[in-house]
Amino acid sequence: MAGLSADRPSEVVLAARVAREFYLEGVSKVDIAQSLGISRFRVARLLDAARDSGMIRIEIGWPGKTLDAGLSAELAAAYGLRQAFVFDFPDDDVPLRLRLGEATGQVLMDLISDGDVLGMAWSRTLSGLTASLTQLPPCPIVQLTGAVPPPDGRDLLELVRTVARVGGGPAHTFYAPMLVDDAATADAIRRQNDIAEAFGRVPSVTKAVVSIGAWSAGQSTIYDAITAPERAVISDLGITAELAGVFIDASGRPVPTPLDQRMIVTPGPLLEQVPFVLAVAYSTEKTSAVTSALKGGLVHGLVTHASLARALLDLAPAGAPARS
Repeated sequence: MAGLSADRPSEVVLAARVAREFYLEGVSKVDIAQSLGISRFRVARLLDAARDSGMIRIEIGWPGKTLDAGLSAELAAAYGLRQAFVFDFPDDDVPLRLRLGEATGQVLMDLISDGDVLGMAWSRTLSGLTASLTQLPPCPIVQLTGAVPPPDGRDLLELVRTVARVGGGPAHTFYAPMLVDDAATADAIRRQNDIAEAFGRVPSVTKAVVSIGAWSAGQSTIYDAITAPERAVISDLGITAELAGVFIDASGRPVPTPLDQRMIVTPGPLLEQVPFVLAVAYSTEKTSAVTSALKGGLVHGLVTHASLARALLDLAPAGAPARS
């Protein structure tokens, strides 16, 4: 191991997690290796790299960087996540959203490998990820949802195509709204060749990137796009959040709703089969929604900011198991 680098945020966070368990919790190297599914030799190398980089101090951190490695490791451990990336950004809404989008681009460059198939949904946060995305393996990119109404959703196709251009892989895109007026229209749209072809590739997706929306005004593009009676029906089902058009309850499990037949999105059962789902979330107003999403196991990794991460830790369940 050559050492820790800002270009490998997953390695930085893993080193912080290993260091935290070894130095602060007194867990042995053998037990750490077992719980994380890595060799004890890699644990030792990570501890060496953490010491050499200056990460090991009175508290665990990633010196001089916006990535808070200690908080990332703590959040991942608290919710049993495979990855967590917490960035120390100011809570100033639109700039925060843009910064998190750029940070997600940096994370994707680290996480995507040769052989991956990347699935992408649209969100205002994810629309900023191309600003920092400079290289990717030439993997296929699959669009997971239709677009929300303009002005927010008009750049979905361009987002997917831009990410594909960075890596040089094929883009499986389509033009369709996320939500239509009735089930018959949605069914006809889904049968169109480009849409059927894109959704037919969803089972091959190995990593997906989505955002978490809370089921409240201004916190979900779907919530804002439907009528008050429709919102009430969804709320009565116990919905707390949505991810890429998949509705979840407080336990984090997908819940069927009357809107499902009118939506052009990857169904919940298919999204559950994706081996690694990376979610992006910002704003402490979404704390309960994000907590729900993390509890259910649908999300395996999270990109967020420090104030939301601390709020999530306040609600963290005790003894969350690591996710395979």
